[in-house]
Amino acid sequence: MDTLNGKRLVILGMARQGTALARFAVEAGAFVTLSDLRPAAKLRDTLASLADLPAGRLRFVLGEHPLSLLDGCDLLALSGGVALDSPLAVEAQRRGIPLTNDSLEFMRRTPAPVIGITGSAGKTTTTALVGQMGQKSDRHTWIGGNIGRPLLIDLPQISAGDLVVMELSSFQLEVWDQCSPPFAAVLNLTPNHLDRHHTMTAYAEAKGNILRYQRPEDVAVLSADDLGAQGMSDLVQGRLRLFSATQPVADGAFVRDGHIRLSDGRGGETALCPLATIRLLGAHNILNVLAAVTLADSAGIPHDAIREGIQMFDGVPHRLEMVRRLDGVQYFNDSIATAPERALAALAAFDEPIILLAGGRDKEMVWEEWARQVAKRVKHVVLFGELAPALARRLPAGTPLTRVDTLAEAVAVAQAEAAAGDVVLLSPGGTSFDSYTDFVERGEHFRLLVKELE
Repeated sequence: MDTLNGKRLVILGMARQGTALARFAVEAGAFVTLSDLRPAAKLRDTLASLADLPAGRLRFVLGEHPLSLLDGCDLLALSGGVALDSPLAVEAQRRGIPLTNDSLEFMRRTPAPVIGITGSAGKTTTTALVGQMGQKSDRHTWIGGNIGRPLLIDLPQISAGDLVVMELSSFQLEVWDQCSPPFAAVLNLTPNHLDRHHTMTAYAEAKGNILRYQRPEDVAVLSADDLGAQGMSDLVQGRLRLFSATQPVADGAFVRDGHIRLSDGRGGETALCPLATIRLLGAHNILNVLAAVTLADSAGIPHDAIREGIQMFDGVPHRLEMVRRLDGVQYFNDSIATAPERALAALAAFDEPIILLAGGRDKEMVWEEWARQVAKRVKHVVLFGELAPALARRLPAGTPLTRVDTLAEAVAVAQAEAAAGDVVLLSPGGTSFDSYTDFVERGEHFRLLVKELE
């Protein structure tokens, strides 16, 4: 019998994670209340997708999150968009009501070993690459978490011999308790989502849950090149493996003589493959590959499958994605860059003159280094969205720039400013929420705009 059987579960948020948990919990015998701030008129499709569940086990409270939801509540689940300091979450903690989410409930039940991946940047690329490495082996590999569909949906089909690769965000990890993946990586830790977590201490505390509850036989993977990730070493409970693009490591993956090399912690070393095998752009993606190699090896994926995974992997949409070459100009979509550090990594991936499209909405980030590098590296910067005025003020006097309102206007200006041999790069540095539902919608719009250029 599942531990949710007979429990009264309240779920805040009817996005894909919340609805997946609602279905799972009802089928496990829980009494579920699903609440969303949106009215029923905006949730028709979601409501229809749950219509087959018994009304006696599932009820909806829409348009508000009243405190009365907590009356008789045994467990409160927060979807990704609901913060720990929201009134209902604060009151639940005051009352001693445990918090959870779909990723934690999956982690508590999956029979398969889990590779968990977090960090301020590179999570999705690393997760997808490790997943491909797993798929090239003889193990059935499931990929999900913060990407793809919620893994709770697939739980009945997952067996002990399979492998699960999970991307985990700070929003998901902040409620994790007494549970961490047996293979876990912190890729890096730089300021991000401070509009949600408010301080770096709180942000790091949330990320740290991926390591905090590991067992002595588990493996933690950290970057030797990132001070933030290294700061997590005190949380390591078992074997610590490192990855580095700048120095050899005694246990993990590193670069030497143009090859990715893997050390086993016992003095053994394997030259895995040439760096030229990597099809991804940018020094940051070399780090992502090294992290993936270390995780895959830790989880027992054969070296041949790791090599093949690297050789076949050409990236994830909206991450330095080549959209088109027109009149000698290359157009790249890096809509995923929702923080200045991500945009800086994109700038470093090119030697060509860059026309940079930057803007969106701020997350209370630090922009000084971004401004210095843009002034140094960028031929012309086109600023759009809510952030445009603030970014214009941060850039040094004399920086060639144009301010516009929309992404469509930005693309038109970029085409006019670009010459053969240039790169037009959408790497906004800000979130998409001033004009789009997420970075995917923004990236898709950029693709469309570029493909329509003549």
